[in-house]
Amino acid sequence: MSAGHAVLNAKTVDECIVDQNWDQYSPEDHDTWNKLFSRQVSTLKGRACDEYFESLRVLGLTGETIPDFEKMNKSLRAATGWEVVPVQGLIPSRPFFSMLANKQFPAGNFIRKPEELDYLEEPDIFHDVFGHVPLLTHPAYADYMLAYGRAGHDAMENKGVKFLARLNWYTIEFGLINSADGPKIYGAGIVSSYGEAKYAIDNPSSNHIGFDLERVLRTGYYIDDLQASYFVVDSFEKLFEECIERPFVPLYEELRDKPQLSPFVLEDDDNVIRKGSGEYWKDFPAIKTKLK
Repeated sequence: MSAGHAVLNAKTVDECIVDQNWDQYSPEDHDTWNKLFSRQVSTLKGRACDEYFESLRVLGLTGETIPDFEKMNKSLRAATGWEVVPVQGLIPSRPFFSMLANKQFPAGNFIRKPEELDYLEEPDIFHDVFGHVPLLTHPAYADYMLAYGRAGHDAMENKGVKFLARLNWYTIEFGLINSADGPKIYGAGIVSSYGEAKYAIDNPSSNHIGFDLERVLRTGYYIDDLQASYFVVDSFEKLFEECIERPFVPLYEELRDKPQLSPFVLEDDDNVIRKGSGEYWKDFPAIKTKLK
């Protein structure tokens, strides 16, 4: 999960932003960051897209210590004008969208405990910074995130937040992108996950489906296990074009009366890049009835 999976309340942007308090991280905290960083960079080789590794280089992110946002933002602002702002965890939808619409990415200022290396329900600094922030140095991806934030306020006024949440889930969090060697990882939820990074590419259980905006907006998702299907974009430029050329608000009205689609079922008109075996997720009866 990311800071984008937020609850609704009346907090303002200023009320959500806190101090990072970088000097208060303990040696154990920095060691946890180093272990997570080193393990994940190794895991992503051959699995994550070239754009991610190039963005990691542009950002100058290393595993030595937890990043100091003030220092890291110098590279990020120089690349695309974005910056990272520290928050305590999940934040409300309205300030979240406002931050993105102003080129601010909210990142949790805490790091998981050593015994939580493999999974943490609430997004911490490793998920948010290692997973989300590097690609914000990529102009086309940064433009997509900006457009997503701007679409958020219209979604809140037109009962479309659930549709944007699905778009977030299947692109920003769990998206794949085409390459000469087949689909690669770019979504932060996979990039920052030791287990899912290997599963999404190596395990034949999951479906890989060519990205289609309406299909994604209609497809429910679950948050507590490895995914049954991943949507594959051709490029970040193409993702931006496909999601911006069609106004969202009319789509909300159009899709509201259509049935929800399932990530466990391939549709007849899906562009199936890989038909998964379903071996991992075939016995998920409870999840299949609780899609968002």
